[in-house]
Amino acid sequence: MSLRTSVPAFALVLCLTGCAAVRSYDRELHTTLVQASSGNVDGAIRTLESNNRLPDKDLLYFLELGMLQRLGNHYEESQKAWMAANTRVQVRDQTVLADTANLLRGASTYLINDKLRAYEGHDYEKVMLLTYIALNHLSKGEYENARVAIKQAHELEALIAELRSKEIAEVKEDAKKRGASISFKELNGYPVETIENPAVNALRNSYQSALSHYLAGFIYESLGEPSLAAPGYRLANELQPGVPLLEEALRGLDGRIGERDDGMTDVLFLVASGTAPALQSRQFHMLIPAQDKLILVAVSFSVMTPTLASGSPLRLAVDGAPSLTVAPITSIDLMARRQLKDDMPGIMLRASIRATASAVLQYQAQRARDKQRAGDKKHAAAGGAAAAVVMAGSALLASADDRTWRTLPSEISIARARLPAGMHSVTLHTPQGARTAQIEVSGRYAVIDFRLLRNQLFVQSPSQQKTPTREISR
Repeated sequence: MSLRTSVPAFALVLCLTGCAAVRSYDRELHTTLVQASSGNVDGAIRTLESNNRLPDKDLLYFLELGMLQRLGNHYEESQKAWMAANTRVQVRDQTVLADTANLLRGASTYLINDKLRAYEGHDYEKVMLLTYIALNHLSKGEYENARVAIKQAHELEALIAELRSKEIAEVKEDAKKRGASISFKELNGYPVETIENPAVNALRNSYQSALSHYLAGFIYESLGEPSLAAPGYRLANELQPGVPLLEEALRGLDGRIGERDDGMTDVLFLVASGTAPALQSRQFHMLIPAQDKLILVAVSFSVMTPTLASGSPLRLAVDGAPSLTVAPITSIDLMARRQLKDDMPGIMLRASIRATASAVLQYQAQRARDKQRAGDKKHAAAGGAAAAVVMAGSALLASADDRTWRTLPSEISIARARLPAGMHSVTLHTPQGARTAQIEVSGRYAVIDFRLLRNQLFVQSPSQQKTPTREISR
């Protein structure tokens, strides 16, 4: 790479990355989340809108908007936002599937800061999107539509597994050709324990959740399809082993399916707390060989940090009766950490290539300055230009991609009970104290979704939920 060709090329990349590279998504969402956690959902939506004024909204905008609208019980608006998000996910995934020979999109894109890349969504976000679309349908009593959405979620899991396998192979092959390290454990000072620990490693992958598959079991059961409900409950047990409540769902399936309509409602309580962890940009240093020297280059990487912890509920009581078992079923916090861990080889490869380009420019700029001091005026202007590019490049490389779906909960637990149709008082006993809400249930099955954001309790509990009418198949 010559000074004459590298400076204009790198400068062009810097011009392209300028705006996106300095944007801090973590800072943008902080005010939005604070407003939502105080109960001001409308204000949170206005803040989100003010940070997304461009007419061509990105995937993250629709993900965040849909969740805020759901918190405000605006299910139709929420569904519209999430369907727009799902369309973007499907278009991207089908495009990649049709071009699996080039998942990394070519070496020329490696010089581009990751924050400039169109946000494609993390794997767990895509599956959780469809899971929440199903929950929106359930909140409106649309069990058949919920069935379609949850089936799509599990079809997407199979597609993701195929794409990830091919992408990992391509990253390894490309890194081997370039002689680049893709192990984040070799990155001096990186907090490895945040994404490499027993809890993270215990996950099968970053995108399958016990919640999604348990919900599938519940939906199929409510529609009288035990042959499909059983696999959902079974996989939920495999993904979150050793939880009696999950085990009972599978063991008692046949008995519940055969019960007569006695006026009781089988209620599934979801209790989601907190918000998904934040990605924050932190700077580290890499020693990069350039010609006959080792150049120390500052490069930033994303670090996972927890945020807005609300504390999972300890107990759940209905109408003053003895407390129900509240079982943790899915940790989006852990799924996000597993996602970052799995993404780090690709992130390291791209960072290494950008750092190498920066190191070469630093080396060439220093040589040009040395010649300038020696009286070689021919290289004076080139040395100044290269130095300016290197300084600008260092500033932009100091910002890692911090985009992630922040309004997702951090932890999700479940409880289950049979209740008579009508109004009920539900009390959640949390580390911050008791929270009480009034709910109304009807029909044979119902889903009640609670969301704890600091001291605020949101309730997705329609006044009337339609009774599934699908015929029982054995």
